[in-house]
Amino acid sequence: MLINTNYNAGVMKKAQVLSISLVLILLSVMPVAAFDFSDWDALIKKHVSPKKVDGVMINAVNYKNLKSDGEFQKLVSRLNSVREDSLKTKDEKLTFWINTYNILAAKMVADRFPIKSIKDAGSLFTRVWKKPAGHVAGKERTLDEIEHEILRKMDEPRIHVAIVCASVSCPDLRLEAFKTDSLNAQLDDQMKRFLQSSEKGMRIDKKINRVYLSSIFKWFKDDFESRGGVLKFVSSYVSPEVAKALSNPRIDVSYLDYNWGING
Repeated sequence: MLINTNYNAGVMKKAQVLSISLVLILLSVMPVAAFDFSDWDALIKKHVSPKKVDGVMINAVNYKNLKSDGEFQKLVSRLNSVREDSLKTKDEKLTFWINTYNILAAKMVADRFPIKSIKDAGSLFTRVWKKPAGHVAGKERTLDEIEHEILRKMDEPRIHVAIVCASVSCPDLRLEAFKTDSLNAQLDDQMKRFLQSSEKGMRIDKKINRVYLSSIFKWFKDDFESRGGVLKFVSSYVSPEVAKALSNPRIDVSYLDYNWGING
């Protein structure tokens, strides 16, 4: 019996092509998992702890140990492999970019540690916010781009108590990674905690009817306008007594000095 080897080879080749095509089709329609920040969560728990710095109790970062932790380097490298089209919802995008900002801000300091301020990572000609901070989704990113071109455009003013510029007067680095399924509760909690800090968030002097706010609320006041302004917005995150004081139309607003020293 004669076997047509050319015919059989052709059939096998067509079958292989068909199989590859089916795999590609399946991959194209399968949902892409959102980025997993469980390693960032573990790194935070390993290298961040409460500590008093310049008289202010903060969640301090051990940059010396973070710098030498191989898992941190792997995480930073992994950011470059993410597919932006895997971030479908607003909460997924917020979660990803908030965590990414905090990771790259920490990297900016860790790479140059020891330095006294994240500003020292910049230069006379290029401020630190404009310097390349890392590769994310196949593109070199700066902290400025992530904050102003991505996060602020998503119309969520609570980002300003979630992203951490590695400084004492910044909101505390949360002792866990942000997660999509609990993001709203985490952001609310961040706002409440920040406002409870009389050293860097908010304090009220009732005797002279004056509120002292973080300078963050001055720099980004436009982001709160659609919510009725800064005072109305923060009133939802304080006690009824404090909210009543903030509602006084004659209350004066001042801003706290900003400490750019390293949060470590």
